[in-house]
Amino acid sequence: MIICVDTREQESARAVKRYSMFGCPWERRTLNYGDYTYNFRLPNGKYIYPDDVTIDGAAVVERKMSLTELSGNFTRNRKRFIDEFDRAKAAGSSVYLLVEDGSWEKLIAGHYNTKFNPEAFKASLTAWMARYNAKVIFCRQETSGTLIKEILFRELKERLERGEYG
Repeated sequence: MIICVDTREQESARAVKRYSMFGCPWERRTLNYGDYTYNFRLPNGKYIYPDDVTIDGAAVVERKMSLTELSGNFTRNRKRFIDEFDRAKAAGSSVYLLVEDGSWEKLIAGHYNTKFNPEAFKASLTAWMARYNAKVIFCRQETSGTLIKEILFRELKERLERGEYG
């Protein structure tokens, strides 16, 4: 498995540390939605996603570094966020929304650095779960790389076992 990292993901020391936790090769690719997906060389020698295409991943991880960042997606960047999740839904993609250093308890208590009302935040996040079948995962930033790899590996494994890739 190769983890594909969206070209819009910012390069930082934190990102490099996350990538080192993958325990498998990774490459920068243009993703139509999400921040991470997988690629894989099939028995026929071809890859699921050729090098020259924008990837519509069958499973993606949309990573947020904090509740503060996520609150911005539900407020000032909401249109872009809706458009991204609509593209994923139209493609039938499984979307995991991974939020580093957050929790339901922090969200409900308003422990983030914006003025987004906790009730509205909770309503937006649970609406995303219902509307887009988004799987919300809270974790520490120290474990996000391991979780990204594990989620994508399991999604790929299940699809291969079902024969989805031929």
